[in-house]
Amino acid sequence: MADITLHIDDTGAPEGGGGRPVVLIHGWPLSAEAWDAQTDALASAGYRVVAYDRRGFGRSDKPEDGYDYDTFAADLDGVLRELDLTDVTLVGFSMGGGEVARYVSAYGQERIRSVVFAAAVPPFLLQSDDNPDGPLTEEAYQGMRGQLEADRDAFLDGFTTGFFSTDAGIQVTEEQRQEALTLAKQSSQTAALGAMDAWATTDFRDDIGTITVPTLVIHGDGDQTVPYEGSGKRTAETIEGSELHVIAGAPHGLNVSHVDEFNRVLLDFLQR
Repeated sequence: MADITLHIDDTGAPEGGGGRPVVLIHGWPLSAEAWDAQTDALASAGYRVVAYDRRGFGRSDKPEDGYDYDTFAADLDGVLRELDLTDVTLVGFSMGGGEVARYVSAYGQERIRSVVFAAAVPPFLLQSDDNPDGPLTEEAYQGMRGQLEADRDAFLDGFTTGFFSTDAGIQVTEEQRQEALTLAKQSSQTAALGAMDAWATTDFRDDIGTITVPTLVIHGDGDQTVPYEGSGKRTAETIEGSELHVIAGAPHGLNVSHVDEFNRVLLDFLQR
């Protein structure tokens, strides 16, 4: 992380210390501001909340390279070291779950108390002969990438609609969707394309096999962006002793659409 500056929001340790750190890692193509409802709830419960904008997104530097999970995990390691955080719970939403998996695999669990995969992309999205249960076909991936290249604004508008939708329709207000769209437009195009390649094609099956700390997997059964059956369900089955919570009727952006249930489950997990 020495070559770039990441924007970090840090509520700071509560007076007297004692507030365990919770690090929130946002999804594509948003920023740490997508966690606002969780930041408030966690801080009110006495936790130190750290949320940062991934390189290329939000208020962080936007370099021309480094949009792969080895680099993303190194950036996360840099955040933990810079703030000297230990006894940490890592919460990775969507592509942020990839950082969680790759960080543990590459850097170990010395600083980590527990992890949370929220509507997360592991174990491996891209469908192939070796990964027949992957929910993302090569055709769909290339189609998304082509649309993003051809008409960024139109793609992001459609993506944020699907982000909050189930078969029953959109599950948030238009104001909430527009807030997400505003965050998405803060990304650089280089970062948006590079990070899409990363979350669509990175195999985390070996990474999640290294996780032994307490783990929560939380996913919506109506997720159309990262479908539950091919992602959260498989991750929960792989990580021995993990806890699985499926939110009925929730889309991909469940931390906004089903904020009360999401926060309750997260806080319950943290308090153990």
